[in-house]
Amino acid sequence: MTSPKPSLSSFGIDEELKRKLGFTLLAILIYRVGAHIIAPGVNTAALQAFINNNAGTSTFFQLYDTLGGGLYRATIFALGIMPYISASIIFQLMGGVFPTVSKMQKDEEGKKRLTQWTRYAAIAIAFSQAVTFTAFVETIPGAMAGTLVARITMWFTLTVGAIFMMWLGEQITERGIGNGMSLLIAVSILERFWPTGFQMAEQIRVGAISFGVAILVVAMAVGAIAAVVAMTIAARRIPIQIPRKVMGRGRIREGQKTFIPIRLITAGVMPIIFAQTIIIVPSTIATFTQNEGLREIATFFTPGDWPYDLVFGVMVVLFSYFYTSIIFNAVDLSENLKKQGGFVPGVRPGAATADYIDQVLGRITLPGSLFLALIALIPTIIGRQFNYQSAFGGTSVLIVVGVLLDTIAQIEQHRQLRKYDSFMKTGRVKFRGRQQRFI
Repeated sequence: MTSPKPSLSSFGIDEELKRKLGFTLLAILIYRVGAHIIAPGVNTAALQAFINNNAGTSTFFQLYDTLGGGLYRATIFALGIMPYISASIIFQLMGGVFPTVSKMQKDEEGKKRLTQWTRYAAIAIAFSQAVTFTAFVETIPGAMAGTLVARITMWFTLTVGAIFMMWLGEQITERGIGNGMSLLIAVSILERFWPTGFQMAEQIRVGAISFGVAILVVAMAVGAIAAVVAMTIAARRIPIQIPRKVMGRGRIREGQKTFIPIRLITAGVMPIIFAQTIIIVPSTIATFTQNEGLREIATFFTPGDWPYDLVFGVMVVLFSYFYTSIIFNAVDLSENLKKQGGFVPGVRPGAATADYIDQVLGRITLPGSLFLALIALIPTIIGRQFNYQSAFGGTSVLIVVGVLLDTIAQIEQHRQLRKYDSFMKTGRVKFRGRQQRFI
């Protein structure tokens, strides 16, 4: 007697979840196909040769492509979703500076208006980046024809590709599983996993690195991933007490004990991105303008040297505090607790609670920011010590781990909600001595 084959329902995957997963996989497939289609009129061999021969330009393109772009290969999706992410960050930072924007971020209609403004800003940023990238490619001998038709075609292709990526990410968020924008970035990073493995095997074969060094690098990578997972989910729990309250008509809400989780890495990967973007600005500008002064500065901040590591680490710590203060508002949190009647045991409601939360946030941000700086510098340290350059950096690991954990959490949340719905439809609940069936 043969045992029945396991079905998707046995894993808790219902029809709706299966439909969402299917839509997400289809969108990812479309994205990856488009990410390998070269933009018309571009000689990628000449482009890649020029980038590889310029250290500053190479670092900039590697950073951009890490975030889902394809400038290195000049694909139709070369700009990726970075224009939309840049526009979102701009409006997010404006919320911490302008009270009007902050008020709109809390209102439902204001959120819709900000979303529309973000889209318009993303289109403008995409067009400006398309113009800049086209002008850069034109300066490379043999990379692109300098005609007006070729130039306009390139502008149109890159801008439309960025708009399509923005739309595709929003569709995944709305109809699929996970955050669409982050998921597309994670997929583009994971795609480089197999080529990196083959590259390491080839280096072992030709004797560029020894087998023992390869094992050590893999072990350190696994340890870094485990540390990132642990630090991503690590949180400081602030206890909250909600007292007993009479609701009216004899109803009483019992007192509750809960907590506010504050993650050690509240700012996520953004401090690393900010620090990397700023520290490569001199070398990038020097490449475009041929400025000798900027070239000397870029040479001083060469990745792998101690000035680069020191300045980069300090910038990551500073940006961690800055970005955390922008996205985490302790005053609003304390006011919401006060309205609900909740309080932190031993701390007065209101301003005292906000100060206490700020104090806790400042203490846990320091180890989190130091960890971010360390995990971002590990690939550089490995490359300097073992003469091996990996395609995966600390930024890539943080993005992939964060996105996968968030996607798994959303899948689990969907499954739990379906279990509750099934229970409410089929179960019986006693209410004031009578039995009532929920249909």
